[in-house]
Amino acid sequence: MADPRGFLKHTDRETPDRRPVDLRLMDWKEVYTDFDKSTLKTQASRCMDCGIPFCHNGCPLGNLIPEWNDLVYRDRWSDGIDRLHATNNFPEFTGRLCPAPCESSCVLGINQPAVTIKQVEVELIENAYSSDWVKPVPAAEKTGKKVAVVGSGPAGLAAAQQLTRAGHDVTVFERADRIGGLMRYGIPEFKMEKHFIDRRLEQMEAEGTVFRAGVNVGVDVTVEQLRGDYDAVILANGSTIGRDLPIAGRELDGIHQAMEFLPQANRVQHGDEVPDQITATGKKVVIIGGGDTGADCLGTSLRQGAEVVHQFEIMPKPPSERAASTPWPTYPLMYRVSSAHEEGGDRVFSVSTEEFVGKDGKVTALKAYEVVMKDGRFEKVEGSDFELEADLVLFAMGFVGPERGDLLDKLGVEYDARGNIKRDDNFATTVPGVFVAGDAGRGQSLIVWAIAEGRSAAAAADAFLTGTSDLPSPIVPTQVAQR
Repeated sequence: MADPRGFLKHTDRETPDRRPVDLRLMDWKEVYTDFDKSTLKTQASRCMDCGIPFCHNGCPLGNLIPEWNDLVYRDRWSDGIDRLHATNNFPEFTGRLCPAPCESSCVLGINQPAVTIKQVEVELIENAYSSDWVKPVPAAEKTGKKVAVVGSGPAGLAAAQQLTRAGHDVTVFERADRIGGLMRYGIPEFKMEKHFIDRRLEQMEAEGTVFRAGVNVGVDVTVEQLRGDYDAVILANGSTIGRDLPIAGRELDGIHQAMEFLPQANRVQHGDEVPDQITATGKKVVIIGGGDTGADCLGTSLRQGAEVVHQFEIMPKPPSERAASTPWPTYPLMYRVSSAHEEGGDRVFSVSTEEFVGKDGKVTALKAYEVVMKDGRFEKVEGSDFELEADLVLFAMGFVGPERGDLLDKLGVEYDARGNIKRDDNFATTVPGVFVAGDAGRGQSLIVWAIAEGRSAAAAADAFLTGTSDLPSPIVPTQVAQR
């Protein structure tokens, strides 16, 4: 602990400023300004190096947070990135996209603002790249075993990198035309610019991982070919079926899932032409769903020039401070304002949509009403009915499970009670030699859980192939709560 009194001397939590709203709505670049290194060191000094670091409780990766906080404070940046990479393959992703449950578990956060763990993390990796410290880590020797990873999101990439470094020949299959999964086409550019994915893929290719984009496993590569050509398979195909709202008027044009809308916007930022693109330009937009995906739709709609945007949430507005139902060190229920919410739009809480109204086959409005929760159920508030104009409605209500079909059905995997791919304590499915990691087995969750599961599934597959494994396994599925 470099400065035992750091948390007493520096009680203010400082994070990077966001660019002015009127400027950032003119482009798709990330919203944050650069953060001064000396200020970051001061923030790192606030870490108390607790005897029991509860930040570890919040982080499924087991990140050695007090250690790399201390190393940043001491200006030992090279040692710091080594400690960070020891548990996290992709801190540039988690440092931008993870909601930081580690900070919610920070002991300092009991009565002061928590340590800026997430910012230290992202600055560590960006400094490492600028210092040319991020090098390929090829395997010392090859095993001769071949592994197929289906899906190139964070779980699939983490599993692939771990297995490649263990000496296996790893091929990552992705049905989209570019590698990156949800990070590539589901996360808007203003939250994470895609060149951060590309530079990490360059490292992985140099290590020996093979990427095959535009390949739909189960169709372009049959299940028989997959099982015949590879000694093990890791399914990291995600939870991609969006929750629907089957009410009157659902068939009208202009009603779409978020993952129909967001990927198209990202493709445009890649320079692609998108025929008949779903766009919010000049439209009255209603987003149904108050979570992160809804906020992504909001920021995207505003950048496209929507006339007006409303974001509906069926739950009541959370309290401004940590709710009593989520005491420290749990992840707190509280009102949060994302960068997109700063930029515009109206957030509407405690509302439920009952009907879509249209004309000539196109949506023109929706009918909704206010709700209250009683005995765990939503009840309509009588007399609260209202109608709101809308010519673009976006569903951002979460995901209900992995897609079944040519791959999963033909593999013969079984499913759990929640509709996810069933697995045991070793991430093994009911089909020998087939493992599952990330949202496909866990259900919709956080990027940090995806990477942790990818690393753990890699260790399990490595042990299956060689009889033992030196790869770390941070979590066991049945020993952690579903989040």
